[in-house]
Formats: sequence, C-alpha cells, structure tokens
Amino acid sequence: MTKALLPLLQLSDSPRVVSLSSGMGSLKHIPNEWAKGVLSDAEKLTEERIDDVLNEFLKDFKEDILETKGWPTSLSTYILSKAAVNAFTRMMARKYPNICINSVVKTNMNFINTGMLTIDEGAESVVRLAMDMQTKLDILQSSNEKTLEDQ
Repeated sequence: MTKALLPLLQLSDSPRVVSLSSGMGSLKHIPNEWAKGVLSDAEKLTEERIDDVLNEFLKDFKEDILETKGWPTSLSTYILSKAAVNAFTRMMARKYPNICINSVVKTNMNFINTGMLTIDEGAESVVRLAMDMQTKLDILQSSNEKTLEDQ
C-alpha cells in the first residue's frame, strides 16, 4: 500500500507514512541470528532482504522446524510480521522523508491489555502524527529510529 501511494505522497508538501507495530516485533524476540542480522542492518536493508527473511521463515514453518532453525516458537507469525513492519518502515524512512512510529496499545492482542496506551489514545496518536507539523514529526522520526535500532 505504501509503495502504491508513494507517487501521491511525493506531491505533498509534508508527506507522511505512519506505521503501527508492536513491542513483539522487537528483534530480541527472534533467536535466529541470521534473520536478526539482516533485519537490523539499516544500511543494507532492502525489500528483497526482508522478503528473504520472511520466505525462509515460511519455509521452516511449513517444514515444522522453527525451533531447530532458531525462530520463535510462540506467536512466531505475529513476531515475524511485526519485525518485518519495523524493518520495512526503517527502510522507507531512510529512502523517503516520512514519519514512522511504533505504538503499543492496550488490546487483547498484547497479553491482557498490557499496552501503554488505550485504544483511543493509540488512534489519537496516529491521527496527530499524520496531521501534525513537519518539525514535530522530524523529532519523532529521529527518536523512533533510535528505538527501532535498539530492538
């Protein structure tokens, strides 16, 4: 979707892409060192490299060898999908002057409503980031990139 909208975004004076993720997408939840290395290498990160990781995970998932290959065994598809969102967002943020954000929202998907934000606060944050002034977004993007690198 992001790639499809890029031509329109580039026509804007203040283009923005807001990505929602989860703390479960942190690379600390992925024991596979190869995958962790690919997804954390900001300089070499490409869509193809992200796809390589996901395709390898899918192959190992179908062969029922996740644990043997060092993939998470609990919530594995959720963890890998969020790690891929984080990696794709980092890649796009590097290529384009858009915003990226991770928000952890209190929902049943994050272990009995343990997120930091209510659902309303999470939605408000996304809308505020999408509509706010460029200066504030640049600060948030810079802060978020450090957060993603720590994952």
